[in-house]
Amino acid sequence: MSFEELVQKFEPRVAAAFREAIDGIESAVVLKTIVEHLERGDIAGAVAAIQFEPEAFATLELALREAFNAGGVNFVQSLPSLVASDGTRVLFQFGVRNLEAERLIREQSSTLVANITEDQREALRIAFEAGLSQGKNPTGTALGVIGRINRVTGRREGGTIGLASRQVDFIVRARENLLSGDPALMKQYLDLKTRDKRFDRSVAKAIREGRAVHADMVGKMIGRLSDNNLKLRGEMIGLEETRTALFSVRDNAIHQQIDAGKLAAQDVTKKWKHSGSEHPRIQHIQMANQSVALDMPFTAPDGTLMMYPHDPKAPARHRIGCKCRLEYDIDYIAAGLRRYRARAA
Repeated sequence: MSFEELVQKFEPRVAAAFREAIDGIESAVVLKTIVEHLERGDIAGAVAAIQFEPEAFATLELALREAFNAGGVNFVQSLPSLVASDGTRVLFQFGVRNLEAERLIREQSSTLVANITEDQREALRIAFEAGLSQGKNPTGTALGVIGRINRVTGRREGGTIGLASRQVDFIVRARENLLSGDPALMKQYLDLKTRDKRFDRSVAKAIREGRAVHADMVGKMIGRLSDNNLKLRGEMIGLEETRTALFSVRDNAIHQQIDAGKLAAQDVTKKWKHSGSEHPRIQHIQMANQSVALDMPFTAPDGTLMMYPHDPKAPARHRIGCKCRLEYDIDYIAAGLRRYRARAA
C-alpha cells in the first residue's frame, strides 16, 4: 500500500472519529440545565454543562494510533530485504511497542485532544455571549449553540459545538452581517466558501430591496454554515493528524532500523517532494527536491526548519492543509558492505 493509499484510508477514519466524539457530546447535552445557567447569567456554568472533556475523544485517539501503527508496518514492508555480500538476508521490522514510537503517538494524540478541549471552552463562551448580546432569550441562545434535533436522524444540527473559536467568531460575524441590512456587509456572506448556496437568492433579494434578511431565514442559513464548518474542521483534522502520524512514524521506523544495527544514519537521505496541490504554498514549491541527511532538517525560504512535512514543531503556516510528501533514499550497497565487513572482522 502506498503512502497516499494509507492517507486515503485513514484520513476519513480520523475525521469520522472526531465527528463521533462531537455527536456523543451533543447527545449528552441537557437543554434545561444550560438554559437555567443562562437565565442566571452564568456563562461559565453553561459551558461546563456541555461536558466537553478529553475522555470523549478516546475513539479519535484510537484512530490515530491505528494510522500510526499501520504506517510503520507498511513502511518497513516497502523496504527491500538487505542482502550482504556473504548472502546474509536482513529483514526490516517495525516495533509497535517501541518506546519512542509509543511516546510519539501518545504525545500527538494528547496534544490534539488538549488543544481541542481548551479551545472549545473559549468557543462555547463566545457563542453563548454572542447569542445573549444579540437579544436572544436563554432557550434560543442555548439552541443556537447545541443545535436542534433532526427528527429524521435524531442528531443535533446547526449548533456550534465542535467548532474552533475562530470559526465561531466567523459565524457570529456572518450572522451580524446578514441582520445588518448593510448591502456591503451582506454581500460578504456570498463570498463564503462554506455557505449553503441555496440561500443565495434570498440574500441577493434582500440586498436589492435594501433590507436585512429575515431573522428566521438567517437562523437556517447560519445553521447550515455551522454544519458545513464542522464538516470542514473534521476533514482538516483528518488531513493534518493523519499525515502527522504517518510522517512521524516513518521517521521513527527508519531510526528503529538504525538502532537495531541494520542501517546506519549515513546510509539514508531524505527528499522533500511537493504535492502539486490546487493551492500550493510558494515556499513548499521552492523546497521541492531539497535533499538532506536523515537527521538534518529541511529549510524553508523563510528559515523555518522541518524534519518532515507536518513536523509538529513547525508553525501552522507550514502544516495546515499541506499535502507535500517525503522520499527516503537508502544506500543499500553501502549498508550491505558494512554488514559484511563487520561479520568478517
